[in-house]
Amino acid sequence: MPTAIGNQHPRSPVRFDDRPILVFWETTKACSLSCRHCRATAVSAALPGELTTDQGLRFLDQLTAFGRPAPILVMTGGDCLARPDLLQLTTRARDLGIVVALSPSVTPHLTPESLAPFADQGVRSVSISLDGACSSTHDRVRGVRGHFEATVRALEWLTESGFKVQVNTTVMRANVGELADIAAILRRLAVPIWEVFFLVNVGRGTLLLAPDAEENEGVCQFLYEASRYSLLVRTVEAPFFRRVVAQRNARATADSSPDSVTHGPLYASLVQRLSELLGPPPHRALSPSVSTRDGMGVVFVGHDGSVRPSGFLPQTLGNVKQRDLADIYRNDRLLLKIRAAEFGGRCGRCSYRDLCGGSRSRAFAASGDPLGEDPGCAYSED
Repeated sequence: MPTAIGNQHPRSPVRFDDRPILVFWETTKACSLSCRHCRATAVSAALPGELTTDQGLRFLDQLTAFGRPAPILVMTGGDCLARPDLLQLTTRARDLGIVVALSPSVTPHLTPESLAPFADQGVRSVSISLDGACSSTHDRVRGVRGHFEATVRALEWLTESGFKVQVNTTVMRANVGELADIAAILRRLAVPIWEVFFLVNVGRGTLLLAPDAEENEGVCQFLYEASRYSLLVRTVEAPFFRRVVAQRNARATADSSPDSVTHGPLYASLVQRLSELLGPPPHRALSPSVSTRDGMGVVFVGHDGSVRPSGFLPQTLGNVKQRDLADIYRNDRLLLKIRAAEFGGRCGRCSYRDLCGGSRSRAFAASGDPLGEDPGCAYSED
């Protein structure tokens, strides 16, 4: 049963009925890596049907229909730098007043020289992936020997060049024990944002083992602690992290000791390791402030223009080649139900359904129902 503290919600979630805050555009499937967990199942060359330059420019024009400010556009892939017209596309976005963030792969395409023209345009945000604290783990995930060292070097020169850098880490059984060490690497490199992806079994990720619900809970509790070391921690496909933050903040306000709450052996080992590496936490937690989930505040556009609630939920809602993105986002029946929190199972009964709402992608992967309960969440009020 929920405790009194568990039901104290610190703020009402922001609604995103008219516009998303983030639009993810899978600019291409092309990528020279073969990552074991790749959502996009990227390939070495662009696939037929990819948005042409003209179609991409028209898609960018569509974003202005959301009004000002336009959503932030995250250009991802595959490897966005494998798209030869990327600079032309970001130029149009700049002219339209659209803020762009790049999410490239660490390949020979990613160099200070290749990013300089984008920096000159005002593109300042770049996210890259780090999926292990050592070469043996990260290189095994990425499928390229020496990729860990190349990633650390890229993080070093990106931060030195003045980019706002975000590191993306996908949590899986193969690396969950290294999360504290990854946090320490980010602290050493002065990376300010850590976006932690909780594995959903789509794409090549179907071949990997995801942590179970109890382990997910331990990871979220650990991430709360990690955010006390000057790291802004966000999660993808783990909106229940916001519930954890709300509960932990409520306990802190009530002056009860977090140490009196048991969060499981994984949490205990990760926090102990974090303390060994970084000492006692120097700050209050940097809590996530925006209640987004698949199809609510975020929307995904595939390489071929297909629109989905997220990149991890393979349910097509329409295509920007035939229909404006704003129309799809505002009027699609599934997205309306997601934003209304019309969920089944535990998610539908949970008092945190607006603040959290569960991963719609994981619900779909588990049951085929994007409105079903999220089996990756351990919390229950039954």
